[in-house]
Amino acid sequence: MIKPELLMPAGNVEKLKYAIRYGADAVYLGVVDFSLRAMRKGELITMDNLKLAIDTAHNMGAKAYLTLNIFGFNSDIKSLEACMDRISDSNPDSLIISDPGIMRLAQKYMPKTTIHVSTQANILNYEAVRFWQDMGATRCILARELPIKDVAEIKQKVPDMELECFIHGAQCVSFSGRCLLSDYMTNGERKANSGNCSQPCRWSYKLLEETRPNEYQEIIQDDKGTHILSTKDLCLVKHLKEMISAGIDSFKVEGRTKSLYYVSAVAKAYREAIDEVMKNPDADMEPYFEELLKVGNRGYTTGFYLGDGEYPSDGYSYDISKGLAGADFLCEVHGYENGYYRIITKNKFYKNEDIEIITPTEKIVTQVTEIKDLKGEEQELANTNHELLVKLLNEPKDWEYALIRTVGIKNGVNEASKCACS
Repeated sequence: MIKPELLMPAGNVEKLKYAIRYGADAVYLGVVDFSLRAMRKGELITMDNLKLAIDTAHNMGAKAYLTLNIFGFNSDIKSLEACMDRISDSNPDSLIISDPGIMRLAQKYMPKTTIHVSTQANILNYEAVRFWQDMGATRCILARELPIKDVAEIKQKVPDMELECFIHGAQCVSFSGRCLLSDYMTNGERKANSGNCSQPCRWSYKLLEETRPNEYQEIIQDDKGTHILSTKDLCLVKHLKEMISAGIDSFKVEGRTKSLYYVSAVAKAYREAIDEVMKNPDADMEPYFEELLKVGNRGYTTGFYLGDGEYPSDGYSYDISKGLAGADFLCEVHGYENGYYRIITKNKFYKNEDIEIITPTEKIVTQVTEIKDLKGEEQELANTNHELLVKLLNEPKDWEYALIRTVGIKNGVNEASKCACS
């Protein structure tokens, strides 16, 4: 078996660093105007720091792919053309593109840079892959609607073309993410295919009969609620063996708008799982699935990958639209001096509380023995959004990039996930 690439999202520069340290072989990133995710937090990747971000990935030993996968109007083409010299100077390893017009621009200004065709192009068959190969692309990011057996057939028919598939993360109810609902329901202010989706598939709906104003009816009259469009999140960690055997070159995780903790924990789980499968194809993947239950999700599903083009009936999340995590992310570690770790808290925790530390190479259950503020005054509680000093009963070998969370998985959380992916 050929070892696939682990490709992680880099929503900002900080997430880029954590993704790589936690195991990514490559990251994909975008500048706000020309990719399908509009970032709002952290050190955003813009035209001004794009080269710095890509250089950072290269210096850390990873590849960096730049997303230019909007569907461009004339105005977008003009804006992009004015930026092509700066994009070329940033030296991405590849460009991710869905629009043939943008592909022509890329080939004109960056003829030596390889092109990956975005999942937005809805690539479902080997003839489509051959078409994009004839156009000069070196990789196709296949549609999520494909079963694994079709992916294997595509690789058999076009063996010299790289294939990339999503293995984890949020899914869109629209075909390969080509959604018009967001644009329509926000009066054109939140265009999904220009990177600013308002996610109407996650909204809760009720039925209104036009002759009975203000008399709202439940669409589904049971305890599942009315999130009728909200899909569960994709999770294929238990099926890595089949996906590797299908000849997939790159495993992609969705989530450029997800948290730093999400990116790190998911990268760690899949890095270790892929390495384990490469050593032992029949290895038990349950421990890695349990790790993925600790990050935010809407319940897990295998999507279309295990069937014959039919989405599973248990693949929708009727009860929740927001991701729930089996463990609470408590804090980031940003320094160490005289036996104390300097942390920035995300959720509160108490002195003497059991906690779990994850690093790129470790996972340790330990205890917080002391909490102090930066003035040295002792605290019983580490409150949310504070910078504090803590002492731990057992310390990791390498604190840099360490993250701290609660121990175990919350009772009752993600039971649907466990069923959907077995």
